Amino acid sequence: MFQNSFRIGDKAVYPAQGVAEVLGIESREVSGNQETFYMLRLIDSDRRIMIPLSKGPSVGLRQVISREEVPQVFGLLRAKPARLSRQNWNRRYRGYIEKLKTGSVFDVAEVLRDLYLLRYHKPLSFGERRLLDTARELLVKELAVATEDHTDIVQRELESIFPPAEDEEGVVADDPESVS
Repeated sequence: MFQNSFRIGDKAVYPAQGVAEVLGIESREVSGNQETFYMLRLIDSDRRIMIPLSKGPSVGLRQVISREEVPQVFGLLRAKPARLSRQNWNRRYRGYIEKLKTGSVFDVAEVLRDLYLLRYHKPLSFGERRLLDTARELLVKELAVATEDHTDIVQRELESIFPPAEDEEGVVADDPESVS
């Protein structure tokens, strides 16, 4: 077992998938070997996932952040990156995918922040828009669980940090640096 062992009813974060509830811990025979699994259900769907206890650390299964860590996440979202990436969209995309795979809430927040800020400077590729949506969903769900708030409240807070890049007439926002 690993240090972040879970009990039935606990919430856990499964990288790039989101927050899941531990429904059970069961032993099953796989390829002639007895293996113990976490039986998870993603909280935003009825999708079920089985994770071997022995693979928990290597797949990045972790505890939901504490309420005390939430201000750090919002601080990271409000912080300006050293500089926006000048790489082509494909390299940026691969880098963002790697960060999402780590499962770190701070990596997810960085991806969200960087993509939100990048869209003030240039249109995002289709893949980058999908990653922005994925990062936003992952972050909103985890922060909602950590704060015990509704996802709408967390979503509104994110929108207050990152206003739309364009207004209704399609005019680009005046000053992307004014984002708080």
